[in-house]
Amino acid sequence: MIVGQILKTKADMGVVSVKPTDMVTDAVTLLSQNRIGTVVVSGDGVTLDGILSERDIVRELGKRGVSCLSAPVSEIMTAKLTTCTTADSADLVLQMMTEGRFRHLPVMDNGTMIGLISIGDVVKARLSELSMEKDALEGMIMGH
Repeated sequence: MIVGQILKTKADMGVVSVKPTDMVTDAVTLLSQNRIGTVVVSGDGVTLDGILSERDIVRELGKRGVSCLSAPVSEIMTAKLTTCTTADSADLVLQMMTEGRFRHLPVMDNGTMIGLISIGDVVKARLSELSMEKDALEGMIMGH
């Protein structure tokens, strides 16, 4: 299975984003309201400046305390991003996420972000694929 297929199976909620100048408290509110773990950071709504995850926020809370909540998102976001394309395989994406210790991956096409996939999206797709393979093998064994 490839990333393009995974994106097609996701509900089209769009990608929630904030500006680098937005306060962390605003990002926390969006995360809570949308029941998500990550927001994309973009100053112009097109270019990907970074990503802000629950982990980024918790890490800064541990370092600086609650004062980090009044900081701009740009101070605590992850700016060095790993991305993927629609042609990348689910196995490759799982490997990148595992080795990089992150749970969300922007999907890029010609320098433009076209989606965001989570490790949950990839695992769900992989389990579906394995279930179909199992059913096909059982059908061959049973002679159906």
